[in-house]
Amino acid sequence: MSAALTPLVLDAAGWLQLTAYFLSLSLLSVGGAMATAPDMYRHVVEVRAWLSGDQFSTAISIAQAAPGPNIMYVALLGWNIGLNAVGPDRGAVTWLVALAGCLACLVGMLLPSSILVWSSTRWMRQNRMRRSVRAFRWGMMPLVVGLVLATGWILAARETGAAQAWVPWLLAGVTTLLVWKTRMHLLWMLGAGALLGAMGWV
Repeated sequence: MSAALTPLVLDAAGWLQLTAYFLSLSLLSVGGAMATAPDMYRHVVEVRAWLSGDQFSTAISIAQAAPGPNIMYVALLGWNIGLNAVGPDRGAVTWLVALAGCLACLVGMLLPSSILVWSSTRWMRQNRMRRSVRAFRWGMMPLVVGLVLATGWILAARETGAAQAWVPWLLAGVTTLLVWKTRMHLLWMLGAGALLGAMGWV
């Protein structure tokens, strides 16, 4: 994960901006952390250039293949931002700054949403039959679906020019059908995608 690092200058103000961004994004993660990936990509890759597109998609791929919650990709994003902030390998300093990036992103992403869920879950359960509560939950569904589709678009197209290539989209379509119609484990599909990538097909 240390290959192809982006030259990066991250001063104290940059660290505050990084933490503040993930604190603000946390309250928008109504469909889970994965639903916020499109805005993360826009901010950390396109606007701030804290990460390269490859680093972003690699972090998500590793987190999806590893056991545990999806939000692990946020920790990997922070870890890579820390590595980019250090530049060439400086031993223990490199690990400490990478760990600081990991904690800044992960704590920022978890803290506000956890406090909100902890404080509102009981009220939502007690008032789940209210029209306003049901309308809110139904209204969130298309929003979440749209955000997840946007995440898929970014991962498939990003900055490789794949938006004009048919192989990634065929692979995405076949994978979607397999997830929908079969009980095949996701790791088989991730392995197939990795094999096709190693062969240079995608």
